[in-house]
Amino acid sequence: MITREQIRTLALQAKDAKKLTWPQLGKRIGRSPVYTAMLVYGYGQATEEEAEGLIAALDLPKEAKQVMMKAPMRTPAQPWPPTDPFIYRFYEAIMLYGPAIKDVAHEIFGDGIMSAIDMTVDIQKGEDPTGAPRMVITFNGKWLYYKKY
Repeated sequence: MITREQIRTLALQAKDAKKLTWPQLGKRIGRSPVYTAMLVYGYGQATEEEAEGLIAALDLPKEAKQVMMKAPMRTPAQPWPPTDPFIYRFYEAIMLYGPAIKDVAHEIFGDGIMSAIDMTVDIQKGEDPTGAPRMVITFNGKWLYYKKY
């Protein structure tokens, strides 16, 4: 049986060879670019339609469908703390701003946490007044209050 790692490798190679973008792939399966990438990387459970769409778009083996439709093991993709500079910067930003973000969020919402399960992620490109590129990331998550009992 084909593994998630093999599917990821084949899918990323095909994406590059076909010069496809994440927005293009997302449009083919009716999902956002980040969610589509999450499925390709093997961190999400595809529906039958999503799996079939990715298989068709990326010329993946038919046996990939059953693997993509299983609930994945969501373990970190790299060591902790992250060593990839791009990913490490997210870690660094949370370590630096995390306590302040938490305090502001609790002031607005009360005692709770943002769901990482009931959440969407969006990435947009912007620019500052000098024309330098800016990355805008939006985490839109359901607020979960701590239960009182």
